[in-house]
Amino acid sequence: MPESFGSRLAGAIAAHGRLCVGIDPHPALVAGWGLPDDAEGLRRFSSVALQAAVGNAAAIKPQVALYERHGSAGLAALEELLADAREAGILTLSDAKRGDIGSTMAGYAEAWLGEGSPLSSDAVTVSPYLGVGALAPALELAAKNGCGVFVLGITSNPEGQRVQHAGGADSAAKRVVEDVAAWNLEHGSTPLGSVGLVVGATVGEDIAALGLDLAAGAPPLLTPGYGAQGATSADLRRDFAPVWDQLLVPASRSLLEAGPEGMRDAVLRASEDLA
Repeated sequence: MPESFGSRLAGAIAAHGRLCVGIDPHPALVAGWGLPDDAEGLRRFSSVALQAAVGNAAAIKPQVALYERHGSAGLAALEELLADAREAGILTLSDAKRGDIGSTMAGYAEAWLGEGSPLSSDAVTVSPYLGVGALAPALELAAKNGCGVFVLGITSNPEGQRVQHAGGADSAAKRVVEDVAAWNLEHGSTPLGSVGLVVGATVGEDIAALGLDLAAGAPPLLTPGYGAQGATSADLRRDFAPVWDQLLVPASRSLLEAGPEGMRDAVLRASEDLA
């Protein structure tokens, strides 16, 4: 059996810190770098961002939608980024947020977690709102191949509350967290589970109000919201103190806005801030 993703992620965090560099080629950012908003611009943007991250962060997180908007040429640029990251030895977390049932979910799993797939990543984000059980094809293939899955748990966007908070003490978010914990406890969660949760960096009060146990099963916690979205390292340390060792903290815009010349220094500053 391959080494588990949870074990590999824990090793990467120990070696390089808990920063996850988001690679989000928004049109405005690409233009701000003086690059064309086309596939070649994406390639150059991605290459510089990757080099800034290697050795200074635990992982990179390309935002899949911003490659897909360029069609097959954009996906080819993403495939190239993933291959280069694999060669450089940095973990890849594709932010694709896939979710479906049956053979369709199995197809998504093969695309993002399958051996030999040009889009194969160390981990992928998924949506559980057809039921966590519907994600079984991705969870099972990830376990087989030593990969990880990050399940949307509780997010910071206001619209999410109507779904995620529904049920109060027995909320949808709580069910998701419990199902992820159960999977990790059954399949091994030392030092980290291989099935993680996406938990907004600014939802500390909601975590407590909904009674979410983020420690059970030791899921890695991907906490978007640090940096440009307003959350600070002090906020994270306060709100996630009991599970600090499980955090993988993404940052994208706050790093990418430094431009190609300043991005590496921005990555180093963020990594030190989270140390």
